[in-house]
Amino acid sequence: MSALHVQRMALGQASRRLAGKPLSTLLSAIVIAIALTLPALGYVLIDNLAGLARGVSGQPEISLFLKLDATPEQTRALEARLRADTRIAALRFVPRDAALKQLAQRGGFAEVTGLLTDNPLPDAFVVEPHSENPDAFEALRRDYAAAPQIAHLQLDSGWVERLHALIDLGRSAMLLLGGIFAAALVIVTFNTIRLQILTQRHEIAVLLLLGATRDFVRRPFLYFGALQGLLGGLLAWGIVAGLLRLVAPRLEGLAQRYSIVLDIGGPHLPEVLVLLVTATLLGWLGAALSVRRHLHDGPAD
Repeated sequence: MSALHVQRMALGQASRRLAGKPLSTLLSAIVIAIALTLPALGYVLIDNLAGLARGVSGQPEISLFLKLDATPEQTRALEARLRADTRIAALRFVPRDAALKQLAQRGGFAEVTGLLTDNPLPDAFVVEPHSENPDAFEALRRDYAAAPQIAHLQLDSGWVERLHALIDLGRSAMLLLGGIFAAALVIVTFNTIRLQILTQRHEIAVLLLLGATRDFVRRPFLYFGALQGLLGGLLAWGIVAGLLRLVAPRLEGLAQRYSIVLDIGGPHLPEVLVLLVTATLLGWLGAALSVRRHLHDGPAD
């Protein structure tokens, strides 16, 4: 008997056991799906809300204020250097006169600015880096802070650091929650396989007396746990997709209030595959632990 045929026999036996008790199989799959749904849904929502947070906060920028006595040649040299920097996605020059006009219009200082005899504001370059990583902002600050044309450099990176911290915190929380529920899933599968072993203890005893190896007896239970985990993963996928359909219109409506186009999506194919593989492996692990524990000791009489 080939190894492949033995594996097919074990898989078929496990499938028949699942199909033979549909209610029990459905209840176990629901428990597994609930354990997987919360961290999976949280992770997908965090990825989508990260885009929303970036849209609400706007594009991060670095403002480079030139010295008041900077010459046009120095300004053009700095502009050429900035445009040649591949780390910079966009560059905007704000003349001092335009900055004063914006201050009068937006800041409500029209009367004050009208009394000024000289414009105290400098020319400035507004830079949008390619990366939103705070380390990239700090690297640009170090490179341009010592430029002779620049009097002051202001980083709009505070919100970037807070955003990254919140996203990292959310993902860490989801990983922690996923670990807790993964342990619960293993425990559920462990107890399910334990009950299966106790139910079939006489059949197992006969097989062992007839010369069956423990691997032969163990294999269908391992497939049973893996299939049960896979069913729970499929059900969790359906629940996550359904819940996203319910919350997507509300989140997209919230984004529209801030003039942000947000398209809630997911779970995408890679995420679905990770979910299904994880559920299958956790089911297999719970079954393996249970089989190792109870078949090692021998089924109870």
